[in-house]
Amino acid sequence: MTDLRLDVTKTIHAPIEKVFDAWLDPERLKQFMMPAANMPQPEVSNDARKGGKFSIIMHVGENKVAHTGEYLELDRPSKLVFSWNSPCSAEGSTVSIYFKQLDSENTEVKLSHVKFIDKQTQQDHHNGWQRILGHLDELCHCAVA
Repeated sequence: MTDLRLDVTKTIHAPIEKVFDAWLDPERLKQFMMPAANMPQPEVSNDARKGGKFSIIMHVGENKVAHTGEYLELDRPSKLVFSWNSPCSAEGSTVSIYFKQLDSENTEVKLSHVKFIDKQTQQDHHNGWQRILGHLDELCHCAVA
């Protein structure tokens, strides 16, 4: 089952550089990296460079769920790839994000996540990434307005 993948695409109403940079700024990252409704902001730390590591500690009820990884590619502002390690990920799980400028104020974000432990986990992550991209749009759009 580890060959499972998901793809999510969303138009973010902000310039491409602002959208890309939000993924690397821990203060902004914690404002949108919330995959479930009514989640508190996670604890985020990162070293935003190729080979750098990140940590996102999500608060799920009374539990703290660690998500860690390493930045594998940073091609500002068009591509970001990182490993994804969590209790629900399979070995070798990675997230690739592609940014495409639609016009001066809109950016298309295509997110692909590969390697899940089962179909339910894949679906849960699909829903989570959709919600995260929605939060990203709100954050970037409000910052532009």
